[in-house]
Amino acid sequence: MTEPIRPPDLSTENDFDGDSFAPLYTTTVIVTGGAAAHGRASGRARSDDGILDLDLRLPAELGGDGRGTNPEQLFAAGFAACFHGALSLVARQTALDPTAISVEATVAFGRSPQDGGYVLHIDLVVDWPGVTPDIATPLLRRADALCPYARMAWHGTPTTITLAS
Repeated sequence: MTEPIRPPDLSTENDFDGDSFAPLYTTTVIVTGGAAAHGRASGRARSDDGILDLDLRLPAELGGDGRGTNPEQLFAAGFAACFHGALSLVARQTALDPTAISVEATVAFGRSPQDGGYVLHIDLVVDWPGVTPDIATPLLRRADALCPYARMAWHGTPTTITLAS
């Protein structure tokens, strides 16, 4: 018999003490280019613990064969999972049952009309049966403020790019 999976013991009040960024978890994923020497088209993504190990492929809509996961799918999964976790946390803090919550993330990849560069557009749809909009709306706002993916989407994320020596 296996142990049941339990939600993390995190809070919004007691998890931080300090005046600088304090990482709670760090992971590394390495992407190589594969046959086309292009991470999106023929790459491989491997996490430092080996649990994530998958082929990356362009979707057919972008000229690829569509026979692998693409970065937009990974981003949508991460965003939906993170927002779900944040909403579950705030629901529990208000004594609501988060069991029925589902979060659907749609990520669109396209061109920016400002500079022609590539951009993402994210749509989240939360399904929470039995919870009225007047109860859910303030909790959705709290989850939006708490979720690091949402914070990244609204405010950006500090990023460093370095060439390995």
